[in-house]
Amino acid sequence: MAEAGSFADKVKQQADIVRVVGEYVRLKKSGQNFTGLCPFHGEKTPSFAVHPVKQIFHCFGCGKGGDVFSFVMEMEKCQFPEAVRIVAEKCGIAIPRPKERSPEERKENQQRAALVEMHREAQSFFVKQLETTAEGKAARAYLEDRGLNAEAIARFGIGYAPSGGDALLRYLKQKYAEKLLVESGLVSRDQSGRLFDRFRRRITFAIANESGKVVAFGCRALGDDLPKYLNSPETPIYSKSNVLYYMDRAKDAIRRQDFAVLVEGYMDAIAVARAGINNVVASCGTSLAEPQIKLLGRFTKRVIVNYDPDAAGQAATERSISLLLEQDFEVRVLALPAIGDKKADPDLFIREKGADAYIKALKDSPPYVDYLIARARQMDLTTGEGKLRALNFLMPYLQKIPNRLLRSEWATRISQQLRIDEPVLRAALSKAAAERRSEVKTQPELVGKSAKPIERRLIRMLMEAEGFRRELAQQLQQGGLYRGLETEKVFAALIVAALSDQPMQATEIGALLEDRDRRMLFEILFEPAQEGTWEEAESCLEALRRRLIEQELAEVQRSIEANAAGPSLRELLTRKQELMKRLTAER
Repeated sequence: MAEAGSFADKVKQQADIVRVVGEYVRLKKSGQNFTGLCPFHGEKTPSFAVHPVKQIFHCFGCGKGGDVFSFVMEMEKCQFPEAVRIVAEKCGIAIPRPKERSPEERKENQQRAALVEMHREAQSFFVKQLETTAEGKAARAYLEDRGLNAEAIARFGIGYAPSGGDALLRYLKQKYAEKLLVESGLVSRDQSGRLFDRFRRRITFAIANESGKVVAFGCRALGDDLPKYLNSPETPIYSKSNVLYYMDRAKDAIRRQDFAVLVEGYMDAIAVARAGINNVVASCGTSLAEPQIKLLGRFTKRVIVNYDPDAAGQAATERSISLLLEQDFEVRVLALPAIGDKKADPDLFIREKGADAYIKALKDSPPYVDYLIARARQMDLTTGEGKLRALNFLMPYLQKIPNRLLRSEWATRISQQLRIDEPVLRAALSKAAAERRSEVKTQPELVGKSAKPIERRLIRMLMEAEGFRRELAQQLQQGGLYRGLETEKVFAALIVAALSDQPMQATEIGALLEDRDRRMLFEILFEPAQEGTWEEAESCLEALRRRLIEQELAEVQRSIEANAAGPSLRELLTRKQELMKRLTAER
C-alpha cells in the first residue's frame, strides 16, 4: 500500500495505468474506459477493463482487480517494492537512493548479514567434513547406498556434522561472539551454560532462501539417533513457514512450466530434481503453511502434491489440498503405488522404477477430487453410516470447487462411486451449501449481483460525494443501517475511511476486503457514473431504516406467536404498536 507522501505514492500519482497495462494487454477504448482480453485467465470475449480516471483495473470474468502496482505484481510475480521500481522505470520516474537507516535498523541488518555469513561458513565446514574425514566416509557410503554419487552430493551441497559435539563451535567461535552463535541456531547452550553443536553425527542439507543464501539446515541422523530429522530453529534469518526447500533453484522452472511438484522431504526433492524435474519443492515436513503457499503462488497456481504414502503423509495431503484450494490453486495429487510390501515415497519409487516411470506417473496424476474419492472408497460403504462418513469426508472439498458445472459433474461421479442415490446427494449438497455459505465459492459472473440498487448507490456516494460523504457515513454508522446487508463489510470499510477525512482510494479500501467484497466494490465503481444528491442519499437512508423496523417487527410478531399466553405478551404488543407507528412515519 502506498503511504501518503511516500515514493510509491509519488509513482502512483504520476503513473498512467493505461500505458503500463497496455504494455501487457492490447487495450481498446470503450466509452470512458479501456477494455481487452484478461491476461489472468483464458477468454475470447474481453471482460478486462481499465478505468483511466480512477486508475484501477478489474476483470469481470475472473474478478482480479486493483491499481497499477497490483497489476504489475500479478504479471511479474513480484513483491510490492519491486512493482514500484518496475512502474517507476516504465514511466521514467527517477528512483531515489535509499534513505539512511536508523542505528537500530543498521544493527539488525549487520546481525542478519553476520548470520548469513556464518551459515555460509558452516555450509563449507559441513561439506569439507563429508569430503575429508573418516566419519564423512561412512556418511558418503550411506548416501551412495541411497543412490547419490559424488556429482549429486556436490550439486545439492550435502555435508556432514561430526559427532564430537563442539567441532563447528570451535571453527566458528574464532570469529563470532557467543551471543551471535546461539542466535544462529547452529550452537545450543545446556543448563550449565556450556555451548555445544546443535547438529552432531548427522548428514546436513543446506536450506536456502529464495535468493539462494543458506539460512538454515535440515539434518538426518546417520545412525538410530532420535529425532531422525533435526532442523534449525527459528532465527532472525529463518522462519520455516516462509521457506520451501529447493525453491531458489526451482523457481525459474516452475514459472516456465507453470506447475510445481510438492514433496515432503529433502531426499524426495533431490530425487525428483535428479530425474530431470527441476520444478520441485519440499515443505520440509508434513505441515504446509500459508506463507509457503503464497510464496509458491508467486510463480504458479498449479501444483501436484506428492507426499509420502504413510498415514501422516495422507493427512498432510488432505490438509494441503484445503489450504491450496483456499488460495485458488489447481491441485492434482500423485499417490505412488507400493513397491512390493513397501510404501513408495518419490525417492524410493525413482530408485526402484526409474525417472521415466515417475514422469509418467506425474503426467497421469488425477485431480484432487479423484484422489479424495479413492480415499473415501477405502471406508466401509456397505452401511448407511459408512456412506455418510465418506460423504462428510468429501463435502468440504467438493464445496470449494468454484465452477458450478464442474461441481455438478463431480457430484454425479461421487454418487456413482459411493453408490449413493444422486437426488439424495444433491439435496445434501444444497443443504450443506446453505449452512456453510462462507465456504462455497461464488461464480465470478454472479459476484456483486446480490447488492441491491440502494446499496450500490450509497456505496458510490460514499466514494464520490465529497460534499456530504462524512454526514452520510455518520448516519449509516449511528443507526447501524448497513448491518446485515450483503455489502456490510464494504460499507464498514468505506465508513471508516470517510470518517478519517483521508482521500478515498479504491485500491487501498479494496486491500482491506476479502476477495468477494473487493470484487463487489470494484464492479460497482465501474458502473456508469451518476451524480448523487443529498436528497437521494436521504431517501436511501430512509429505506434502510424501514428495513430495520420491518425486521424487528417480524421478530416481535414471532415472539408474540410463541408467547400467546405468556407474561410478556402485553409488552410485546406494545412494542409492536410502536414499531408500526414508526413504520408509518417513515413512509
